[in-house]
Amino acid sequence: MLDTRPRLLEHDFPPLKRRRLEILQVNLGYRCNQQCLHCHVNAGPRRSEQMTAEMVEAVLDFLRRNPVATLDITGGAPEMNPHFRHLVHEARALGLKVMDRCNLTILTEPGFEDLAEFLAEHEVEVVASMPCYLEENVDAQRGRGVYERSIDGLRRLNALGYGQGGVLRLDLVYNPGGPFLPPPQCQLEQDYRKRLGEMHGIVFDRLLTLANMPIARFGSTLLSRGEFDDYLKLLQSAHRDENLDTVMCRSLLSVDWQGYLYDCDFNQMLGLPLKLGNSSRTHIRELADAATLQGKPIVVAGHCWGCTAGQGSSCGGALTTDE
Repeated sequence: MLDTRPRLLEHDFPPLKRRRLEILQVNLGYRCNQQCLHCHVNAGPRRSEQMTAEMVEAVLDFLRRNPVATLDITGGAPEMNPHFRHLVHEARALGLKVMDRCNLTILTEPGFEDLAEFLAEHEVEVVASMPCYLEENVDAQRGRGVYERSIDGLRRLNALGYGQGGVLRLDLVYNPGGPFLPPPQCQLEQDYRKRLGEMHGIVFDRLLTLANMPIARFGSTLLSRGEFDDYLKLLQSAHRDENLDTVMCRSLLSVDWQGYLYDCDFNQMLGLPLKLGNSSRTHIRELADAATLQGKPIVVAGHCWGCTAGQGSSCGGALTTDE
């Protein structure tokens, strides 16, 4: 796979500083039942990296020591980690909001038949990958049969009360199918509601639009096609200064499967660790008080233009909705 990191380190992205920590995003590993083209973590069935029980306890210790509002669990398919349910149960017992970044098809995998019920029982917010409402587009990006299984997963969640405006929140995530920016989130959400409702009777709470990052599998594909430089120029030319104020890295801390800390999940995949003191990288066990992060510089590089281009992009979707 071609490496985009050297090109991304040559940048003039504006400096950023951290604010109060609100979200701890934990990557439980890169194992996944899918292998999607746009995946920025290169997840797939053959990946073996997974967070151990010991590291999960280190995460829980950190959450007990620090007033974090939200635990954002990601992967791979995070539910495939054998300690996923323990982490969810303990975090909910601490009173945290818990989010599961779910690919939907995991809900239909053998051995995971009760997963939807578990998520509902613990009132876990589901953030579900759904790159289009059309079968041919989804299967082209994520693999044959993924669309049908995703619809099955959404029906299971709806049957449990997800996506109906209550505590069981269901958000869908759109990623472009190529090297272009997402369309305006509000309009696309209306299209999703209409098409998924009419075709399948599916309901959901919000649609989140995310730009594809020029890193890992997607970045390598751009390089191999000679499209990398043009895509980076597109992101940079669409930059909006107002998006700098609300980028996710200001209030989010990313933890990799080994327990090391990063300013965001994208930096994690590029091997750009959190800068704290003189150490080359910091482990979650070494950060006793998250308040010490406030005012610290955030590690930035060329991929950061993807978060500030156009309507902006973050783990919570668009940063502005005026387009």
